[in-house]
Amino acid sequence: MSAARQTLQEDSWSSFEKRAGMSLAAIYAVRMIGLFMILPVFSLYADQYEGATPMLVGLALGIYGLTQGLLQIPYGMLSDRVGRKPMIALGLIVFALGSLLAAYAESIYGVIGGRALQGAGAVAAVLMALAADLSREEHRLKMMGFIGISIGFAFAISMVAGPILNQLVGMSGLFMLTAVLALLALLILFFWVPSPQQSLFHRDTQAVPTQFKSVLADRQLLRLDFGIMVLHMVLMATYVAFPLMLQNQAGLASIDHWKLYLPVFLLSVALMVPFIIVAESKRRMKQVFVGAIGVLSVAEINLLFGGASVWHLAITMVVFFTAFNLLEASLPSLVAKMSPADRKGTAMGIYSSSQFIGAFIGGAAGGLAYELGGAQAVYLFCSFALLLWLLLAYSMKNPRYVSTYLLKIGKIDPSQVNQMVSTLVSVQGVAEAVVEPEEGIAYLKVELHALDKDALLAYSINEKHN
Repeated sequence: MSAARQTLQEDSWSSFEKRAGMSLAAIYAVRMIGLFMILPVFSLYADQYEGATPMLVGLALGIYGLTQGLLQIPYGMLSDRVGRKPMIALGLIVFALGSLLAAYAESIYGVIGGRALQGAGAVAAVLMALAADLSREEHRLKMMGFIGISIGFAFAISMVAGPILNQLVGMSGLFMLTAVLALLALLILFFWVPSPQQSLFHRDTQAVPTQFKSVLADRQLLRLDFGIMVLHMVLMATYVAFPLMLQNQAGLASIDHWKLYLPVFLLSVALMVPFIIVAESKRRMKQVFVGAIGVLSVAEINLLFGGASVWHLAITMVVFFTAFNLLEASLPSLVAKMSPADRKGTAMGIYSSSQFIGAFIGGAAGGLAYELGGAQAVYLFCSFALLLWLLLAYSMKNPRYVSTYLLKIGKIDPSQVNQMVSTLVSVQGVAEAVVEPEEGIAYLKVELHALDKDALLAYSINEKHN
């Protein structure tokens, strides 16, 4: 096959892959909306549940993170044996059952149990593995990016829709709607998501248990794991207190909270984009990253010491979510840049689990802080955690400006591995290569702006989906 044709094939995202990307993104989105619709309203209405205390309210918000963080990697490993779609279906059914348990709960303990069961439907890792099954190696990064964007939009939608829908159907109705969304995700899974011709293990998206020790020993990756844990801890803790502050101190009725969240999210996304461009194109990722942590700290300190007018809180939350969204986008990119070429899947698995555990800690600790000292104690806790993260991030190494690139080279004899590695790293723009002879995959770190794609694709075996 000519180099020109190979390049054309690489640049073209097939209709099969587009269908896979859109359908998997839809499952992610509806599940994310179901999880987070209660975030901006739960603390406002939790007193309707028997036994509710601020600490238990925070626990109810964050408990899903504990079960999801513990189970997502085992779900992914099981999917290698029993299949992707069966495990995703199981996870969505468990998620729906948790939603129903919370919907019919009369006590706060019932809601806690329901939220824990929601998190036990931990299908994130399996969905990523299925996305890898349904995409060619050279298109995988595009597939994951598309799914990531859908998650961001789903979170924003849930924050705006939650207050509106709560007024129409109440808290039990929100949980019931979440169960309906889980069933919708099941329909998408079986009627829209393509079935893979075969399910393979993918080191770029799945965790390898034998790599846990080496990845956990990497101090640069640990800094990033700590960072995503703190980021979601702060988000969950803040939303134990902020809706109450917005209603009780700023005087904004709960039904009108969406009027604040909608412009906040639109402005924060618009303000975030230039910093993403500067971080990547001007190679200022560490400076932008550390600066965003500092800005997020300022937003929390402003909640701690600032005023409580609607305008003040709106501006503060624009600052908060601009920094939050920037960090949410930057952290996985940094993990991909800093992890070894063949350990990205393991690094991302540990990173993702850290994110969910952070949500659990934030809900529980935020609820306890509110019970002991009110909203100010919550913001003080968040400010301290962010300043600690700022110190750790400041000392991290500058990232390499490389991207993960997978090349299907076909199975080769183990004796040829060293020669193949030498050949691949001699290609302009290839910084690192790890060849897995049995998988027939070369895991590369490349400088995309300098990569000689035609020379690299000369060593690839191209496969088409039917």
